[in-house]
Amino acid sequence: MTNEHRSGPVRSTAAREAILDATSRLFHNQGYDRLTIEGIAKEAGVGKQTIYRWWPSRGALIGECLAEGRLVPVDFEVPDTGELLSDVESWLRSVLSILDAPEGGVLLRSLVAAATEDAGVGQHLGQSLGVEEHLGSRLRAGIRAGQLPETAPVQEIGRAILGAIIVEALGREARDPESVVRLARFLFSR
Repeated sequence: MTNEHRSGPVRSTAAREAILDATSRLFHNQGYDRLTIEGIAKEAGVGKQTIYRWWPSRGALIGECLAEGRLVPVDFEVPDTGELLSDVESWLRSVLSILDAPEGGVLLRSLVAAATEDAGVGQHLGQSLGVEEHLGSRLRAGIRAGQLPETAPVQEIGRAILGAIIVEALGREARDPESVVRLARFLFSR
């Protein structure tokens, strides 16, 4: 008898989706600190071993949710109107709107906590916010257009801006999202 028509792959796909959905839901409801593999397994209706078969840690699981747009679902593309500073400011205001949304700061702080456990989360965070792809692409277009020097360190500029966004999110008292915009204005003023 052949196993070609087994429901294993279908169940695996369904289990994977249930796990990612449960992780996203619990992450948003409880934050990273209270998120456990046991809780995810219970919420998803699977065993812990099923989760560990695909992900080595809760940080890796968060990283995948982030990479799939389950935690930060907005697409943060950088416009290209020909005005580099204006385009970067527009992108920054979109990203900073996360902090202004209900629970936005908590979400970002939880993602930073997850990144301390799994470096992939930090990488996925930058990708989700469009730092590597969209901002980097727009900065390279700015170099080609003569709006930035040819030697402008595109990757480092993106990381500096992402770092400023994260530091702003970590500051729980007097938040000033405009400080990140002022940083961008300084970086791109000529």
